[in-house]
Amino acid sequence: MATKALFNTVVNYFIRQRIDQIQNFMNRPLETQNGVLLSQLFLAENTDYGKIHGFNSISCYDDFRRNIPIVTYEDFEPFIEQARQGKPDVIWPGYIRKFAKSSGTTNAKSKFIPISEESLADCHFKAGKDLVSIYANNHPDNALFLNKNLRLGGSSELYKNYNTKFGDLSAIMIENLPFWVEITTTPSKKISLMSEWESKLKAIISEVKNEDVGSLTGVPSWMMVLLQRVLAETGNKSISELWPNLEVFFHGGISFKPYKEQYRKIIGKDINYYEIYNASEGFFGIQDQYGSDEMLLMLDYGIFYEFIPMETFDPKNLEAIPLENVEIGKNYAMVITTNSGLWRYLIGDTVKFTSLKPFRIKISGRTKHFINAFGEELMIDNVETALTKACEITDSCVSDFTGAPVFMKDGESGAHEWIFEFTKPPQDLAHFTDIFDGHLKAVNSDYEAKRYNNITLKKPIVHAAKPHLFYEWMSQRGKLGGQNKVPRLSNDREFIEPLLLLNQ
Repeated sequence: MATKALFNTVVNYFIRQRIDQIQNFMNRPLETQNGVLLSQLFLAENTDYGKIHGFNSISCYDDFRRNIPIVTYEDFEPFIEQARQGKPDVIWPGYIRKFAKSSGTTNAKSKFIPISEESLADCHFKAGKDLVSIYANNHPDNALFLNKNLRLGGSSELYKNYNTKFGDLSAIMIENLPFWVEITTTPSKKISLMSEWESKLKAIISEVKNEDVGSLTGVPSWMMVLLQRVLAETGNKSISELWPNLEVFFHGGISFKPYKEQYRKIIGKDINYYEIYNASEGFFGIQDQYGSDEMLLMLDYGIFYEFIPMETFDPKNLEAIPLENVEIGKNYAMVITTNSGLWRYLIGDTVKFTSLKPFRIKISGRTKHFINAFGEELMIDNVETALTKACEITDSCVSDFTGAPVFMKDGESGAHEWIFEFTKPPQDLAHFTDIFDGHLKAVNSDYEAKRYNNITLKKPIVHAAKPHLFYEWMSQRGKLGGQNKVPRLSNDREFIEPLLLLNQ
């Protein structure tokens, strides 16, 4: 115990030194961002992409936005694919050997996000250390390193192709973590990198139930599944009964609001909650204030930020503004330039600024309709593709629809609930549902993972709407005609609940 205490004291001392650097970019945000931009342009000027767009002639932000277009994944995919097949100096100096596999694109089941050595060290790993530094600064009496951190990643198998590796970002990070992190985390690297979820879950429970866990890190929906299984295995009434030293949950990936009360009940005592904003493309924000729902925009991770006001968002004519021109309370689509070679990349998230001194944000949604209550990242494109197939196979036709999540409750898995208004109904609604569900799995690998064995998501709940239901609902809301549209997907139940009542 004395050795652990000494280790905890020493580590806390060193990680708090980072607070001064964080304070520096909070005080000098625009200078910090300008330095990031010019540094990356200089490093990449001899890459294929740098030569095409004249990086060596760019000396200021105005040159940057004139020379380089804003791109989506589909626009940028040919360059990524060249790098993934082993060609050096395409979008970033040298070889990129790692790619994070992520779903959510319009034309492909998965996308491959480049992870350079610089982004791994100076963005993702740096953010992990910063998260602990900020927490230690806010809670000087913490005991993080006296106890274990329980980490929970997704499907973690890494695959080799073209002499490069691809897999979940969590797998890439776990495989490359420094040894000192392994000492303080559970489960072990071997278990964390298991690929089959059920076997992995059993192995995790077998290991972590005997550890003294002081902190949790993961996606709220997946972590809830694990904690429920841990209680079932151990017979404890609450998580705090098993792990009395648990003090904080570092969470991200999906909204925590639907889960907050569930966590309070299952843990059995009040703990601290800190939100993070990360993705395969980079690590963007950390909650730096205790009890806040805002996140500090991290400006020195090798990521240059731009923003597109959503009121002027036009996919055919994307115009971005720099950080210095953003305003509080407006919705912005985020555009990033990263030290993995993503140049003016439209990530698809929307954010709102809650503070300009320093720059703090909240995630406000996506540039498209979506459901992401469990990390499934279900996009409207996925739904329309699956719906078209289901209608074709069952000889049916849908005129209007909407969908929303059913959140986990009392140990049960969540689900998606849908209302379809048919102009030509299928003969068997259950068969239609099975086909719809199957094609959602086929076009979205994250949805497919969450549906595995009904662990996180159960089979969709589908209702057939009475005739003219959506018209009647829109009429009641004064939303007929013009630019008014039925909300196809929603990440909460704001729209589906009144429709369900109206459909009775």
